[in-house]
Amino acid sequence: MNSESRQQRQALEQATDYDEWREAAEALDRLDRHGDWRREEESTDYDYRLIRSRVRLLRRLRRQGDHDQLVFRLREELHGNLGNMANPALYQRARVGTKNLINAYLDEVCAALDLLCDSDVKTLPPTRKRRFFNRTARSFGRSALLLSGGASYGLFHLGVIEELHQQGLLPPVITGSSAGSVVAGFLATHTDEELAEAMEPDALKYQWVRTFRWSEVIKGEGILDQKQVRRAINRNIADMTFLEAYEKTGRILNISVSPAESHQFPRLLNYLTSPNALIRQAALASSAIPGLLPPVQLRARNYAGKSTAYMPQSRWIDGSVHEDIPKEKVNRLHNVNHYIVSQANPHVAPFMNGDSDRTGLVPFLQDVMVRGPMLQVEHILDLVHRHFDVPGLGSVIKKAHAIVRQTYSGDITISLDRGDIRVSRVLRNVNEEEARELIEAGRRASWPCIERIRNTTQISRSLNACLERLAERYQYVKR
Repeated sequence: MNSESRQQRQALEQATDYDEWREAAEALDRLDRHGDWRREEESTDYDYRLIRSRVRLLRRLRRQGDHDQLVFRLREELHGNLGNMANPALYQRARVGTKNLINAYLDEVCAALDLLCDSDVKTLPPTRKRRFFNRTARSFGRSALLLSGGASYGLFHLGVIEELHQQGLLPPVITGSSAGSVVAGFLATHTDEELAEAMEPDALKYQWVRTFRWSEVIKGEGILDQKQVRRAINRNIADMTFLEAYEKTGRILNISVSPAESHQFPRLLNYLTSPNALIRQAALASSAIPGLLPPVQLRARNYAGKSTAYMPQSRWIDGSVHEDIPKEKVNRLHNVNHYIVSQANPHVAPFMNGDSDRTGLVPFLQDVMVRGPMLQVEHILDLVHRHFDVPGLGSVIKKAHAIVRQTYSGDITISLDRGDIRVSRVLRNVNEEEARELIEAGRRASWPCIERIRNTTQISRSLNACLERLAERYQYVKR
């Protein structure tokens, strides 16, 4: 390793923001001749011939101003992973970005969309434009940010959010479970203008842990004081329903809750399924770690604006138990087909590498390392249940089974580095310095993923921007 390479690696490690990190990463890419790899179109990792032909076709039609052909081509042929261009392998060679041909395709598609949106021609009247963009956006899909749990490590999610927000890459659909539900609720109840001030570490209220004395534990249902958790949630999340938050910020908040009873099913709360449910109580329920905190009754705002019991016969616990990453429900409700996961669960994050392509030796070993110990625990509990009549053990086994069978990663996974994990920190209050460290860890973990996120969300962001412009120009409500 020569002196320039060492200097750039040091700059990469000491970068204080994404621009500094990217400058050092691009310098290292030049030294390692990764720029040559980016310029070479050929690769077995994607269908470069297909992508190249689409670039040439769209460029020609756009320069000719052939609006009808562009509408036809984009409506029929626009797909998020055309020619496997979202293959994670295409982002593992260079530190910044991928093949120039892929960037050319994305830019050409977005230029064509802008042309169709902004052109004032008879062949594209407002009704046809609106229909084209609505249907194309619907068929193309969009991205969501899913925040996993992590207890005190949930502060990691704030760093991820801060970085995505600064880069203009924060998806409108946000889902949270356990500690992630508190961060998601915080985000969904603050506008873009409010976020910068609200996310300062000294403005956050993260003192959530108070442990009961043993005499109190014997009398109660948990080890931790739920009143302290409630106070922390109330200080960070505005007193809103899911619908009120959506109307204020435009963010689509989803919170996962798991049933405390054996005959209930997990729920995904949002402005569609539970518009009047109160976010604070949903976050409290999603954070109710079994054995540490008691189950929670959800609450909603009634027609008179008063807080009232929501599903009064049911109690709910930690959303991570059954659906830490509820992809299927999010997809069905919000037309999401691309998932960015912020993973801060200490028992999961060390084994995540950010790849969605779960094939090959490394992902297989990761699955074994994550699921192996969980399967052993589940097996032991099942043996005990078969031979001994232990009250409540059946419910425990059901929850253990749900934890083992889950998927904990997304298409792009931003995970806590194992070097940042301290087991002693999971269930205790962190001080301001530790909070800053966790937020900074989230920011830094995001940097290697920024260009991949930028590319994989570029078309959906362009479609959304076009719909916004059309709604403003023709004075209708965007849906």
